[in-house]
Amino acid sequence: MIDRYDWPGGHEALWRFGPDTGPVVMMLLPPFEEANRTRTFAVRLLRELAARGIASVLPDLPGQGDSLLATEAATLADWRAAVTALVTAIDRPVVGAAIRAGALLDCDADLAGRWHLAPQSGTALVRELGRIAGGIDRSAAMVEIAGNRIATALLDELDTALPCDAHPRRVVRLGTDPKDADLRIDAAPLWRRAEPGDDLALAEQLADDLAAWSRACVGW
Repeated sequence: MIDRYDWPGGHEALWRFGPDTGPVVMMLLPPFEEANRTRTFAVRLLRELAARGIASVLPDLPGQGDSLLATEAATLADWRAAVTALVTAIDRPVVGAAIRAGALLDCDADLAGRWHLAPQSGTALVRELGRIAGGIDRSAAMVEIAGNRIATALLDELDTALPCDAHPRRVVRLGTDPKDADLRIDAAPLWRRAEPGDDLALAEQLADDLAAWSRACVGW
């Protein structure tokens, strides 16, 4: 079901999945081009969660997806304010789930727990954007990278942003990623593909883990 939610700067689209009782998983996608590459898979994962009796929401954030706010007008503070407003509006326990740099966005929210898939630091995100662009002129007010017009002030914010490590937190990584993880799954990362993709087997594995983690976080 497609809905919307309010935040201090306006309102944004929201997808809802699953039952009307129990905990709610809030899925946060990485910003910019990786959101396009991971959205189809994220929807698959949330539908698999619904099949396991776990509800979820997938919000558009300011300046992302179908937001009416221009991408270059978005700030990290806006994203975090939108996430916090959404969590506050949900009258059920919320477990945060995030893919890659989506893990930078839930730091101010009151969550029952966090589940991060391959969490990425803001510095790593900005470095990757620079590689895609072949360099970034940080003296300009705005740069265009892979079709996204991004304010350099946002890049400055992201440079110092880190995934929230407040507990309870569970980190899942894929393939040969050597960083610390609570669970490692032998699968190819979808965000590395040239085109958006899906992976049913991976979605089922992650849904099993995320459903169990969500129930553990809220004692349900």
